[in-house]
Amino acid sequence: MRRTDALIVGGGPAGAATAITLAAAGRPPLLIERAATPRPVVCGGFLGGDALAALAALGIDAPALGARPIHRLRIVAGGHMVERRLPFAAAGLSRATLDAALRDRALALGAIVETGRAARAIEDRPEGGAIVRLDDGSAIAAPAVFLATGKHDLRGSPRPRPAPGADPAVGLRTVLPADPDLAGRIELHLFDRGYAGLLVQEDGSVNLCLSVARSRLAEADGNPARLIAALAAASPRFAARIGGAAATGEAWQAIAAVPYGWQQPLGAEEALYRVGDQAAVIASLAGDGIAIALASGAIAARAFLAGQSPADHARALAARTGRPIAIAGAIRRLAEGPHRALLLRAAALPGAAALAARLTRVGH
Repeated sequence: MRRTDALIVGGGPAGAATAITLAAAGRPPLLIERAATPRPVVCGGFLGGDALAALAALGIDAPALGARPIHRLRIVAGGHMVERRLPFAAAGLSRATLDAALRDRALALGAIVETGRAARAIEDRPEGGAIVRLDDGSAIAAPAVFLATGKHDLRGSPRPRPAPGADPAVGLRTVLPADPDLAGRIELHLFDRGYAGLLVQEDGSVNLCLSVARSRLAEADGNPARLIAALAAASPRFAARIGGAAATGEAWQAIAAVPYGWQQPLGAEEALYRVGDQAAVIASLAGDGIAIALASGAIAARAFLAGQSPADHARALAARTGRPIAIAGAIRRLAEGPHRALLLRAAALPGAAALAARLTRVGH
């Protein structure tokens, strides 16, 4: 059985931030990632102020990667629209580009990064730490294991079944052609049981992400194109934005049962440091998912370096993310519900959008 001092399972922003922090402190870890190369994923195209600051602290220059500046927030519900200036710097950057840059940074600092290696199960070790078993039949043991598998659970370390809720969210993503009207903006479209976000990424194309209740997707027979067509029929502005994209046959990425609002239960004496969405899942319309991923990775790495337990790390992270997650969840419920027009009225009040944005940042 292979052994290492610190093992990170998952090479997204949370896992890579953990690897960079450990390697920079002279404790280079082993990071395994199931994808052979960075690829598009459903979540994470928006970088808020906290995320940009965290990336800079890790040695990542987002503008140098081509990140497109975002200065304004536009919210649309039916035929109504509100637009406000964001109270912080933001940018649009694809996850494929971001993940590649983070892994390269970890490698440059001495971390071992092995891609195309999928973990299938985790089990505790009697002497502490855990053993991770891979799909190829091999196993890796480590006194410190950092679980950074995003919204995907592994056998032996599942989140509680109630986490996603009775009508869980489904995440969907595709790419649309360039649209000059979106330059410098993130645009949110609110609708019954879901919302969509659009922004320009580094190559000029438009990243379209949807969070929709499983029941709403089921009404479209599970077909993203039919769902988009139904949303466009109910919203002229959304229809104008996407044009004929619903019928283009563009590839969709999807993820089911997104546990928005979930946080790692405190008091559980786990052998794992959970980071990113394995520790806390904020509603995606808050736009702070990447910031939480980066912060949780750095916090977990520092906890390990200081000799703190996974439980200590969980408490420290919960103290930082609890309020933003709760507030983002309340905003999400209003945005998806029958009274979502109230959200637009509130956003139109001077300072209201800025206050909501600040209260859903992990750095506030």
